[in-house]
Amino acid sequence: MKKILVICTAALLCAVCEVKAQIPSVTLKDINGKTVRTDTLSNNGKPMIIDFFATWCKPCNRELDAISEEYEEWQEKTGVKLIAVSIDQAQNINKVKPLVDQHQWPFETVLLDPNSEFKRALGIQMIPYVLIVDGNGKIVYKHNGYTDGAEEELIEKVEELIK
Repeated sequence: MKKILVICTAALLCAVCEVKAQIPSVTLKDINGKTVRTDTLSNNGKPMIIDFFATWCKPCNRELDAISEEYEEWQEKTGVKLIAVSIDQAQNINKVKPLVDQHQWPFETVLLDPNSEFKRALGIQMIPYVLIVDGNGKIVYKHNGYTDGAEEELIEKVEELIK
């Protein structure tokens, strides 16, 4: 009986450890100057990908280009929405919109985090850095760095969420 109680307690504790973090609340602007609170980001109950990048980061740009090529299909299959977050400092903020336009990235939301408040609130050290957020606003996956083809793992994780 004691053994069963110990096992049940351990299982309960492990279940508590599985509680996922919510998106922290930071106020940012998007590339059009609109104020956005990060804790209000949502996708009507569907998953979101949040991708941290900088204009000067070549792997970041390659990652966003690769996702961009698949994005329309991903949206049709899963309803996923991508939010790109630039960590460019204030003196380089004016380079973000031209870069997004040049690459024709089709993402609905591009946020500016010039003081790295959002990045710090999430404990992010390196970019590119990607989060997947479930339909309830909980962070369920984190990944940093980019290698060609890594975007396939992203969509697999999103597909697992909607099953």
